[in-house]
Amino acid sequence: MVKVFNIKKGLFYGILHLPQFATSLQLSAKREIEKKGCAYLLQQLLHKNVEILYTESGKPYLPHSSIHLSISHSHDKLAIIINEHEKTGIDIELIRDKVKTIKSKFLSADELADAGEDTEKLLIYWAAKETLYKIHGSIQVEFIKHLFVNPFTKHNLGTLIGKINLLGVIEEYELSYQIMEQYVLVYALKKI
Repeated sequence: MVKVFNIKKGLFYGILHLPQFATSLQLSAKREIEKKGCAYLLQQLLHKNVEILYTESGKPYLPHSSIHLSISHSHDKLAIIINEHEKTGIDIELIRDKVKTIKSKFLSADELADAGEDTEKLLIYWAAKETLYKIHGSIQVEFIKHLFVNPFTKHNLGTLIGKINLLGVIEEYELSYQIMEQYVLVYALKKI
């Protein structure tokens, strides 16, 4: 039901299979499953019960804690990443062709040329930009204008470079991605 992945000291994430979790607690309401699933997965990651609060822009945080976290869910999966040292982000996406209908709304011309019609690659770009958006945590960020991902060669597991360019300030991040069980997962490794 829960898989935990230790990336390096102070950086780890977990994935919860929501249908199994809902069945075990006899839950049926989607919002309740997600909320209780978040609390459960966070408890599994931190080995204690903690309260999750949200900023005005919707970014989750733990009160009275220096720990950074990010949350993502897509269909049957819930993912939470914990970084004890710096801002972080994570995004999980079910692999579907639907991304092809919106690709021109979130990709630059160079990114479009690199991704082509490859659904998995398009979703890696999308999830990388979602991850960057979650790192920044501001609603003024626009995917096509402020978030950029360097071209990359797609494998089942790899890294890429993402940039946030807002108000003349550029922040670069090394992101990790993987294709697994019909999902694409992208998370922040470190600020460069």
